[in-house]
Amino acid sequence: MLDVPAPGHAGTRVRVRGAGICGSDLEMVRTGLAAGTLGHEIAGVLDDGTEVAVHPFVPCGRCAQCSAGRFQLCRETTASMLGVFVDGGMADEVVVPSSCVVPLPRGIEAPDASIVEPLAVSLHACNRAGVEAGMRVGVIGAGTIGLLSATVARHLGADVTIVARHDAQRSAAEALGLGLGAARDCDIVFEAAGTASGFDDAVRACRRAGTLGLVSTTWEPISISFLNAQMREVTIVPAFVYGEAHGHREFETAAEVLGEHPEIIPALITHRFGLDEAPRAFEVAGDRAHGAIKVVLHP
Repeated sequence: MLDVPAPGHAGTRVRVRGAGICGSDLEMVRTGLAAGTLGHEIAGVLDDGTEVAVHPFVPCGRCAQCSAGRFQLCRETTASMLGVFVDGGMADEVVVPSSCVVPLPRGIEAPDASIVEPLAVSLHACNRAGVEAGMRVGVIGAGTIGLLSATVARHLGADVTIVARHDAQRSAAEALGLGLGAARDCDIVFEAAGTASGFDDAVRACRRAGTLGLVSTTWEPISISFLNAQMREVTIVPAFVYGEAHGHREFETAAEVLGEHPEIIPALITHRFGLDEAPRAFEVAGDRAHGAIKVVLHP
């Protein structure tokens, strides 16, 4: 816990009410890459009282990728990412461009709305993979992104099965109405475990000529075999953060989805801590023995 100067640059001030701890935050601490204030899963309140979620990066808006709505592939995206190269939201307040603030739907409050960011990641993965109503969708791995990817796929009308290893994950899946068990012969399978065995399981769960969506993030190399994927002619579709789909920013659509499915909040947010308890919060988030899925800091 550090005392730092208040943000001094121009922009819209957000008084932070919730900042989620992401797996990438844990990795940046573990690897020593955390050079500033962490936090890219952010929600708070504007000076006029409007409750908002914060879109945590600013694309250039001019390059070919931005013109195609692929803001996540703009070269400015990672450089402007809050909590990575720019001080983030694990603070009392953050100042961001006005384009970054997304008003919350009725019934969703700022202390709960940091979940909009990982929900946008999962929505983008479903859009990239082409999830449609009536499809069979499997998810391997039931952390935050796996559970949210399954929830979004179900929201889109798919028949969803998720593989969960831990009791807390199984309880969350049940609370979200997701089918538990081994996925088989799926049109689309999301690999959300980030392991070699998770990749192999995802390939085996795919039907021939199916799609494997890579939604997990691995910070260390893993060894995988492509033979089964080749023999099944599985299409591998990676997904990175979020951009635009169907004429709307996926982050804004994710806020709307949360408004339609408020049950996501109690199912996934398992632990809450004050900002001054951040060391303990990171300890809990990094140890499955605590039964944590999503840990949120509250300034």
